[in-house]
Amino acid sequence: MPKRGDWFVDRALETGLDFVHFNGASGEFFYPEILPPGVALLDYDNDGDLDVYVVQGQMLGAGKSLTDALLPPPARSLPLRGRLFRNDLQVRDDGSRVLHFTDVTAQSGIDARQYGLGAATGDIDNDGCVDLLLTNFGTNQLFHNNCNGTFTDISRQSGIEDKPGVAVAAAFLDYDRDGWLDLYVGYNVNYTLENGTQCPNVAGVRDYCPPRTYGGQPDRLYRNVGHGKFVDVSAAALAGGTFGPTLGVSTADFNGDGWIDIYVANDGVENLLWINQRNGTFKETALLSGAAVNELGKPEASMGVDAADFDNDGDEDLFFTNLTGEGHDLLVNDGAGRFEDVSARSGIGPASLPYTGFGAAWFDFDNDGLLDILTVNGKVALEGRANGKFPYDQRKQLFRNLGDGRFEDVTGKAGKAFALSEVGRGAAFGDIDNDGDTDVVVANNSGPVRLLVNDVGNRSHWLGLRLVGERRDMLGATVAIVRRTGPTLRRRARADGSYASANDPRVLAGLGRSTEKPTLRVRWPDGRTEEWDNVAIDQYITLTKGGGQKRP
Repeated sequence: MPKRGDWFVDRALETGLDFVHFNGASGEFFYPEILPPGVALLDYDNDGDLDVYVVQGQMLGAGKSLTDALLPPPARSLPLRGRLFRNDLQVRDDGSRVLHFTDVTAQSGIDARQYGLGAATGDIDNDGCVDLLLTNFGTNQLFHNNCNGTFTDISRQSGIEDKPGVAVAAAFLDYDRDGWLDLYVGYNVNYTLENGTQCPNVAGVRDYCPPRTYGGQPDRLYRNVGHGKFVDVSAAALAGGTFGPTLGVSTADFNGDGWIDIYVANDGVENLLWINQRNGTFKETALLSGAAVNELGKPEASMGVDAADFDNDGDEDLFFTNLTGEGHDLLVNDGAGRFEDVSARSGIGPASLPYTGFGAAWFDFDNDGLLDILTVNGKVALEGRANGKFPYDQRKQLFRNLGDGRFEDVTGKAGKAFALSEVGRGAAFGDIDNDGDTDVVVANNSGPVRLLVNDVGNRSHWLGLRLVGERRDMLGATVAIVRRTGPTLRRRARADGSYASANDPRVLAGLGRSTEKPTLRVRWPDGRTEEWDNVAIDQYITLTKGGGQKRP
């Protein structure tokens, strides 16, 4: 049993979330083995709670079998395919919760047997049911939710199926404000099993090659033309960008003009900031905006990324994880899409130097009204010889926002789940048990999934919001939570961010000790603004576009 007072408790196995990732490592150091897995939170059956999808790996290399793997998959991981777990949450009359997951992969129709890397979620045809995109070392797959508990693979007919590649991060967004979710897919490297090479680590021992060995591939932007059909508009819409090895994508309105923009975290080269030109095209402005390189002018190995208003000044700031020795980055937005690197003085940069970060997100773990950071870590290269079967493990880190621009590393207070050293990759953030605080599902490379249930957040007041329009969650909508006392909190509905993962699209805002009923001002992705007054707290409510009082 966890010690009394643990903030987070791993409840994966006891709740039936029984999944172990298999990366197929056989000592050949095939590049994709070091990247997965991602994880997705989605309410696929519309019963009001979050279900879980985890991507799975395969054996790589001609003639390789499971017996060649350094760490063979346990029997319960077979057959090797991505898994969908249905959340069968029960809330008793006294408010207590019984959390249980059921593996429904077989009946779901999701047949994912490629080498899985990541996942993204969004309702592509506005039928009220969330769909699932899978990125692979191979071709990407789009599974349409049939609204009856099953999915259909529509990759080819939808227009998103491309030639095989190494796509990791993807995000759904309505960049042209036409009411349909478009799709950005980030590609990592130009790698095949045939062009693989051998690379030594610092000790001179063979290890995984860095992405610069293989070069990047252009990312893709697909415009949704309705009814589940997409058109590749990359050449015209993303002209002028120099693409790198993409690992993270976050979409937000960074310059405050009401149109969604795209930030891309690249591994080892300059990051990208695509500013929406409001005419169907984007302009890449990262270098001029201070968001391309670190404060010393050097590109870093960026991986996980998320955007949010952590300082409560009304604009979207950036956080992204980097390689061991670089430290993670915190960029403060001036409101016009220009950024200042405050990583060092925030305390996050120095504290994260020993770690290679992947999954990460802004979330208010203690519901005090200030957004905190959790990073999921794991190495990509060794400092010496291997001393285990997949010895790239590191611990997670939890940073508490102190409200003055500084963060405290509170990992040691978070619970024994944070003492585990694993090869962390994907992390999805959302309220799994609907109790008013944010939980985290962590996907480990060549290891088990962890379900970090939050046992501290709901001791404070909170407000949960689902922002709905066009029969779906309005990804990109922002809500200002206005109170007479305390700062206005600005939060965004989003499923993207982190690393190769999909988050809870609902907004969950911590209110601390305040019992005040706030005013909510929602700006929808099409630019319209509505207001709801005197909203009750400590519960989830749905705000539907057109149901509030219109504001200019």
